[in-house]
Amino acid sequence: MINVLDDHERTLAFAEVALGQIKSLRQTAIPRNYEIWYVYATGYNSPLNKIINETLARNGKLTEADLEQIYETYLSQIKTSERIDKVGARVIGEIDDVMALINEALGMSASYDASLTGAAQELADAKTGDQVKSVVETLVKSTRAMRDTNKALEDRLSLSKTEISNLQHSLEAIRTESLTDPLTGLGNRKYFDRSIDDAVQNALANGEPLSLLMFDIDHFKSFNDSYGHLTGDQVLRLVGMSLKQTIKGQDITARYGGEEFAVVLPNTALRQALTVADHIRRAVMSKELKKKSTGEILGRVTISVGVSMLKPDDDTDSLIERADACLYAAKRNGRNRVICEVDPEYAAESRSQVA
Repeated sequence: MINVLDDHERTLAFAEVALGQIKSLRQTAIPRNYEIWYVYATGYNSPLNKIINETLARNGKLTEADLEQIYETYLSQIKTSERIDKVGARVIGEIDDVMALINEALGMSASYDASLTGAAQELADAKTGDQVKSVVETLVKSTRAMRDTNKALEDRLSLSKTEISNLQHSLEAIRTESLTDPLTGLGNRKYFDRSIDDAVQNALANGEPLSLLMFDIDHFKSFNDSYGHLTGDQVLRLVGMSLKQTIKGQDITARYGGEEFAVVLPNTALRQALTVADHIRRAVMSKELKKKSTGEILGRVTISVGVSMLKPDDDTDSLIERADACLYAAKRNGRNRVICEVDPEYAAESRSQVA
């Protein structure tokens, strides 16, 4: 049926399906969610459809964290690749234009060289002043043409240098954007994965300490359920702002996923890391959350933090697993606290998991 519709009717049909899915699953009608369901309706992105169908079959719903992860994994990377391809095509086009101009200049140079050779012979054979004058005038004309060609090439190369520099800035902006969480302005999961691998390898190679903080927002779901997803986004931005104000220098901050965040602290031992973690916890808790639409004070946000320190036989996964277990212990033991791998709560949590 759809294949006999024109483009206008077909796209409206896809849009109707997308909005219908958003309504039936009671999701926020934001552009990201609409785009996910529109692409789902087209069926053009089979991996996206597959993960959505599997998640719905397993859980009966898609959470905001699910939608965000689906978008990051199956849509945002495609957009980034398309943008990179467009910039790359412009760079190639620019190089082709310059090469054409260089070839033209080379041809002109060969012609000029031939003119000089011919002029030398003509001057040697010249018998009268008029013959010499004619040869000189021809040389002047050829020299002017060569000068104009060189000037055009110089100007074009200057413009090309500026254009390619601008394209390099565009590529850098795309790269930065692809590694940034748009809601909080922190690094995203891809940035975290790349950065922690590099940091761990560097610390192991140089025998330097390295600590990892993993934390998430206490009772985050209740903020969404009670006040809506816009308030939930405000909570995430508040935590992101607190991290930016607290973490400086070589330390790595990222939104790990959903309401969970991570901080990598190179050249930082456990005791120092605990101080940083508690400083972040207090910074977050010090800010009152206010509903923008009404000015209503909604209370204070708290976080639970797990801290692990790199061991000589560690890899990235084991470091993250211990920090995550410490985070889980912090939540199990009252929330709004920092727990590290030498605390008794972590040991008790580890024993219960083994049992």
